[in-house]
Amino acid sequence: MRLGLALGYWGRGPNPDHLDLAAEAENLGYDSVWTAEAWGSDAFTPLTWIAAHTSRIRLGTAIAQMAARTPTATAMQALTLDHLSGGRMMLGLGLSGPQVVEGWYGRPFPSSPLTATREYVDVIRQVLRREAPVALDGRFHSHPYRGSDAAGTGKPLKPITHPLRADLPVLLGAEGPKNIAQTTRIADGWLPLYWSPTRTDVYQASLTDLPEGFMIAPMARAKVCDDVAEGLLPVKAMLGFYIGGMGHAARNFHADLMGRMGYEEEAHRIQELFLAGRKEEAVMAVPDAFADEISLVGPRERIAERLELWRKGPVTDLLVTAPDPHTLRVLAELNS
Repeated sequence: MRLGLALGYWGRGPNPDHLDLAAEAENLGYDSVWTAEAWGSDAFTPLTWIAAHTSRIRLGTAIAQMAARTPTATAMQALTLDHLSGGRMMLGLGLSGPQVVEGWYGRPFPSSPLTATREYVDVIRQVLRREAPVALDGRFHSHPYRGSDAAGTGKPLKPITHPLRADLPVLLGAEGPKNIAQTTRIADGWLPLYWSPTRTDVYQASLTDLPEGFMIAPMARAKVCDDVAEGLLPVKAMLGFYIGGMGHAARNFHADLMGRMGYEEEAHRIQELFLAGRKEEAVMAVPDAFADEISLVGPRERIAERLELWRKGPVTDLLVTAPDPHTLRVLAELNS
């Protein structure tokens, strides 16, 4: 199991520690470093900055949101950074949900998420292969555009720049069973939002007949500390926000996933509290047990014991959100 460093997206402003953490991860032998985006900082610019200050560690987006860019624009950014970094780029993509797509990007959430995702990846693959002009008679991502308001003068094009690698890895963030199953067919890897090494049966039906080399790369908060309950607070804050605030009360993919993992009543309660403006109560309503099983928190001995559970399963890459160099170093030693 390889280790990766997940830096996420910015909060109020850039995190001054991120570059140092990325450099430390590279020095410790971590395989990859990942950035993200929500509705603030973008995923590609910080990753480019990290690329300029590192030389070996692979670079990934976990995740870049599909609604933020057309598939050709995303392919352009990926192939550009792949060239600049000497072939270290991995493109992690996610569809997000209706609240973000329609509320932030001002675009309709696709009526068929599976089809929209499949077409998006198809276009990116065509750009990276550069075998012919990009052409797709699609429902959501037609090339050339064929809408009723089309000028009618568009023509298929190939990228001017030759991509460095036609097989640049494409990974997908997927939560629903059908979406995960499709991911194993059209992508090079899967980026689970929550992964419990003791509940792999939740995903088992979607992960049959995996292609050779297929990446399963979940994120997990890691923190070496004496007080487990205190160390879990950032995990609970993240879960409270995702479960309660990143989606509509009637349609929240993150809450649905928590329910499938055995915490349906708790997920509903978190949503109720968060949407009522009682955000601190929503965070405290997150069960410690759930926060604990999807993270690596506590003294070194406890983390060592729990890390073995992750290593025994199908996970190929553990992407840790580690807030300090000491935690990064401990994980590198335990995973060696």
